[in-house]
Amino acid sequence: MNTLLEVKNLKVRYGNIEALHGISLHVDEGEIVTLIGANGAGKSTTLMSICRLPPPEAPRVTEGDILYKGQSLLNVPPHKVVSDLNMALVPEGRRIFGNLTVEENLRLATYARTDGSENIERDYERVYQLFPRLAERRKQRSESLSGGEQQMLAMGRAIMTKCQFLMLDEPSMGLAPLLMYDMFRALKELNQSGLTILLIEQNANLALRFSHRGYVLDTGEITASGTSEELRADPEVKKAYLGG
Repeated sequence: MNTLLEVKNLKVRYGNIEALHGISLHVDEGEIVTLIGANGAGKSTTLMSICRLPPPEAPRVTEGDILYKGQSLLNVPPHKVVSDLNMALVPEGRRIFGNLTVEENLRLATYARTDGSENIERDYERVYQLFPRLAERRKQRSESLSGGEQQMLAMGRAIMTKCQFLMLDEPSMGLAPLLMYDMFRALKELNQSGLTILLIEQNANLALRFSHRGYVLDTGEITASGTSEELRADPEVKKAYLGG
């Protein structure tokens, strides 16, 4: 199995505060990998470092490297991460454009694509097939959508970039249980069609049920890793994150 993403001994700072203390992890092609941990553990910092978000939001890498398909990302501009490397982030809080319709939000995500209108139209239909509610509301302003529908739109927007590697930051936050499971079923379907996924999720039980492997982050350090089954059976992980 080919390794798509490799984070090597990564140290990251916000100002004088070190948020990541030399973490290492990898994601292989075709996997769903989850990062679990308490708030403030460094999960979002990890994703932002990989995406190369610009200041002031971006943390500063002080040591280590982030490799994607063997290429270092440390000097890659954020727009190139999307347009050239086909990586996409669904951020915490969704960050959709509320004054635009569902269709307009999706169209914006295709700005860097050069693979022709036929392929783009095919991906529109793919998004609407995955999330039928978006098809029903395609002409509706996105600020009027429910929280679950906005999360679907954020995921659909990432799909429209034609990404091969998808990162998600707390996709189930604020969702009702039924919508939460719908979301993860869609992720599983995307993964089975070839998409590689790195996922941050507060609902550790749900994340480990749908993922292949996982890492536990605790105050900027990886304290456990393994297959999802191994982590679900780990007494310390069960006690801290799985309710028993």
